[in-house]
Amino acid sequence: MSAAAKKKNPGFFRAVGKDIAEIGTTFAHGDWRTRLSYIILGFGQLLRGQIAKGIAYLATEVLFIWYMLQVGNRYLAKFSTLGTVETTKVHRKTVYGDNSFLILLYSLLTICIIVFFIFLWRLNVRENLKEELILKSGKQLPSNKKVLASLLDGNFDKTLLTLPMIGIFLFTVLPIIFMVCIAFTNYDKTHQSPTHLFTWVGFDNFRELFATGGSGLGSTFGTVLFWTILWALAATFIDYFLGLGVAMLINKKGVRFKKLWRTILVITIAVPQIVSLLYISKLFASDGIINQTLLKWGWISKAISFWTDPVLAKVMIILINIWVGIPYMMLIATGLLMNIPPDLYESASLDGANHRQMFRYITLPYIMFVTGPFLLTQFTGNLNNFNVIFLLTQGGPLSTKLKGNAGYTDLLITWLYKMTVNDTNYRMAAVIGIMVFIVTAVISLVVYNMLPSVKDEEAFQ
Repeated sequence: MSAAAKKKNPGFFRAVGKDIAEIGTTFAHGDWRTRLSYIILGFGQLLRGQIAKGIAYLATEVLFIWYMLQVGNRYLAKFSTLGTVETTKVHRKTVYGDNSFLILLYSLLTICIIVFFIFLWRLNVRENLKEELILKSGKQLPSNKKVLASLLDGNFDKTLLTLPMIGIFLFTVLPIIFMVCIAFTNYDKTHQSPTHLFTWVGFDNFRELFATGGSGLGSTFGTVLFWTILWALAATFIDYFLGLGVAMLINKKGVRFKKLWRTILVITIAVPQIVSLLYISKLFASDGIINQTLLKWGWISKAISFWTDPVLAKVMIILINIWVGIPYMMLIATGLLMNIPPDLYESASLDGANHRQMFRYITLPYIMFVTGPFLLTQFTGNLNNFNVIFLLTQGGPLSTKLKGNAGYTDLLITWLYKMTVNDTNYRMAAVIGIMVFIVTAVISLVVYNMLPSVKDEEAFQ
């Protein structure tokens, strides 16, 4: 990287060092109001007449100190052990002790609050420096009325996004951090707080997931991971190309009743999956209509193991998903096919190209360019496609060769569900959740950078 590029895009540590140096310089050359604001937030703003800003900063510091003294400090002190005193009963009276779950949750919340307060403290220092420079230049600071009015004008974006950002943090970011931390504990059915505390175990859970001997889940994890990727590839690309083929057949000149064929295919979308998939699951069961009819007609001597044979169950899942998934791609492809300029086909026809060549060099590149991001989204969704697998087979058939209550048709996401709901093995479920994220993120990033629409954005403009 050139010196100019490094100067334009400074590294993380260089930016942090520059920020720390600025804090020291501000304290050394700032006036006494600015220096005192390092300890009492908002003090400089209050003395300079910025009442609204000053009260906001000061109130935040007061709330932070109160929270740390009343709640944060109490839980953060036990973060390293996640509690040592279990809840017990003494003479039929419950003596409450520590709660590992609450200790971990409130400790993480406290750490996030501390990080936010440090950010706010840095913003307070920067505001003081800015105000001091404005006054030294002989200008007037904005009035309190103007500062408050800016919340609905120039800074309205910050006002509008405050509540959504708090919601995202509380209901998305914090649970994800909590789940990651659970992967490094022994939180399972034998360690349920508050009567049985759980604690940190380091990377023991990850070693158990990848270990192949003893109680290790390595072979099971490999089997489930292989089927998850195979299923995602099959479910994505078979539906994609068959849906495209159906759309081309229906849109072909001379085909009558086009609206009727589209309507018939779209019916599968209109019916909720939970209804159609559960019905199909019962339809192909050992005592279902299909087997009973074939037995009655004498075509088979015993019921076909649609859901109990591992290979046949996987084939059935892929075939049924084709029936469910084709209509989506058919509708998308129909709209795209109508947008391809007819002039391209006319020019190709004049040059002597046949239908196969026009599909290969005109239709397919155009469709792939436009639907590349959609294809990646579908693949990612199929990696975590809980509905089709669980509603058809519940992850079965089970086998003694697979550990952790996993079945031959389980995806990582359905296996995670079983570990959480059926086995209450939260520690291993958290580890599998991390692995799902890693697999999905790696594949998505690699494929995304290979998409034509990303590598050459202006190709079809």
